[in-house]
Amino acid sequence: MGWIETSGGYAVALDGTRVLCRNAAGRTLKQVPSKLKDDAEVVRLRQLAEWLERHERECREQVDTWLVRSLPVPVALLARVWPDAAWQSALRDLVVAPVAGDGSADSARAGFLRDADPVRGLGIVDLDGDSVRLDPAAVETVLIPHPVLLEDLGELREFAAELGVEQGAEQLFREVWRRPAPAADAPGSAAAQDWRAYANGKFAQLRHATTRAVSLGYRVRGGYAVCPLVEEGRQVEAAYWVGDDYPDGETLTGSLEWRDGAGRRLPLAEVGPVAWSEGERMAALVYAGRVVENDEEGAR
Repeated sequence: MGWIETSGGYAVALDGTRVLCRNAAGRTLKQVPSKLKDDAEVVRLRQLAEWLERHERECREQVDTWLVRSLPVPVALLARVWPDAAWQSALRDLVVAPVAGDGSADSARAGFLRDADPVRGLGIVDLDGDSVRLDPAAVETVLIPHPVLLEDLGELREFAAELGVEQGAEQLFREVWRRPAPAADAPGSAAAQDWRAYANGKFAQLRHATTRAVSLGYRVRGGYAVCPLVEEGRQVEAAYWVGDDYPDGETLTGSLEWRDGAGRRLPLAEVGPVAWSEGERMAALVYAGRVVENDEEGAR
């Protein structure tokens, strides 16, 4: 760390996103003294720390968008951002796979990302445990596959644990939901357009539900918490009803549905695996903040 001298014989430094302070005797203090709160150097370091925190969050959010929307990522872009510690933290050890001819992930050549270089390409640990390079001349773009698309996800998680993998962005250990097979004797099940597993969740105030949805990174529009997605090149939106009455009034959650780019509600049978998983993930996270009645607690 580089210590910066400031008033009163104190010195300050930035450790990650935390401002440290030491006194004239060279002892590091537990916190910055209040009398240094408005010191120019302290203010400057705190502003830098806030920027770094925001930058780290934005990097993780961008990587999450690539994963959730199945967007191909140029190898040249990964190599360009890799020297940035925040980007590297978000990207390191993610499973990446070359883009196959049909636009899907070439899982046979997938591996854990360990390096990105503009000349040598991507360095990965493949699924056999070998360190290999993806030649940038042969592999120009990669996908960061959503875990619901990864074969043998359980085995991959075990292998990642053996390698000591710690992913900065949620991928392998992201919870996944799979669309259940419709009951053969359920009338109209093939044409059903809503999923009610997370309906009737009570919130004492509508704003509690909307604030929770926004804090989780979702948008709220027209009474719905929404999650925009892209699956197989098609725009899809998951929408979960949270209510549109007075913000201070009680609300009950409703059904979860999926819509195409034109706003048409999709039959559940047409919802792809990523859209289903992410839509149900959104609903489950919002629903978890509901008011839990005593009888519901006792039933668990």
